[in-house]
Amino acid sequence: MDFAFDARTEELRARLLAFMDEYVYPAEETAHEQRARLASPWENPPVVEELKAEARRQGLWNLFLPDAEHGAGLTNLQYAPLAEITGRSPQLAPTATNCAAPDTGNMEVLAQFGDERQRKQWLQPLLAGEIRSAFAMTEPEVASSDATNITTHIERADDGSDEYVITGRKWYISGAMHPDCKIFIVMGKTDPDGADVRRQQSMVLVPRDTPGVTVKRAMQVFGYEDHYHGGHAEVVFDHARVPVSNLIGEEGGGFAIAQARLGPGRIHHCMRLIGMAERAIELMCRRAVSRTAFGKALAQQGVVQNWIADARVQVEQVRLLVLKTAWLMDTVGNKGAHTEIQAIKIATPRAVVGILDRAIQLYGAGGVSQDFPLAELYAGARTLMLADGPDEVHQRSLARRELKQYL
Repeated sequence: MDFAFDARTEELRARLLAFMDEYVYPAEETAHEQRARLASPWENPPVVEELKAEARRQGLWNLFLPDAEHGAGLTNLQYAPLAEITGRSPQLAPTATNCAAPDTGNMEVLAQFGDERQRKQWLQPLLAGEIRSAFAMTEPEVASSDATNITTHIERADDGSDEYVITGRKWYISGAMHPDCKIFIVMGKTDPDGADVRRQQSMVLVPRDTPGVTVKRAMQVFGYEDHYHGGHAEVVFDHARVPVSNLIGEEGGGFAIAQARLGPGRIHHCMRLIGMAERAIELMCRRAVSRTAFGKALAQQGVVQNWIADARVQVEQVRLLVLKTAWLMDTVGNKGAHTEIQAIKIATPRAVVGILDRAIQLYGAGGVSQDFPLAELYAGARTLMLADGPDEVHQRSLARRELKQYL
């Protein structure tokens, strides 16, 4: 394994780092001020659209998509350090470069499984950053950590029309509050009584303006509404009807598509988490050298030195594991990297939450305030111990794989 950056990665890293310094970091405070004056908190502040235009002008656009026809054509190993950089400003940088979830996963699904009409109608405007999208999978009435529990029904209409009728309730549907969210990818059961529980589910495209689709409310995350990500909504599908041609792939293929979608999504989250940790370490160091307590700088206090040293060790450990996972995904595929994907999903959020917790402690009251990004970063990192499958599900699967050879 050689994790040295190749020439293209080095060139993109240099351009992206310059873009962050010149445009993104200065825009953080501007975006916050502009949002307070917007008619709707879910709209993009004007500076975000300016960042998107500049990123596109500089060729820092759709970096996540390995499909050279639609994206930058980067490998996972090439994209990893770039995603880490954008993770240092998770509210702005991923959106500015059109590399923000859930759109990234939805674009991957459409690129890999969508037909020509679906790609033209929905993938192209997503790639252009003209619309946003949402992925409707999690449900409030069941333990969604087990996707086979999903209760949303996708049934053929019984009136002779070539349509599906969709009925169900979803929540924490990321991006659904954004006014530019035009399309949902909805996972539900087309064959709820099928013998194979992993062939009961299908995925269909449901335009947001479909009659019977109601975005009921925004869900908070530790009190935050995640405006920059288009929020997280509760959505009700009450006999919403769409053409059968809106099916993605084949009936019964929803579970397999979800797994294909979540593999890259998990590593992208972990890449950005490392960037969040680096931002936290930088903030810790700046605070430590600028504040005095009990007669000496915080940087001279042994406990603070330990926090900073431990944080650096943890970041280097999880970064190497993420890079190994990216390399395996590139060389043996997502299935061959299954163990490592689960390992980073467990290890990275856990490490970053700990680093952010100590950074908050170092900042005292300021650490939990809106004046510094630490509290919001903490909320985002802690949530990723649940998103894309809770840690315990990955631990269960990983342990079974380890034990299998001894049984």
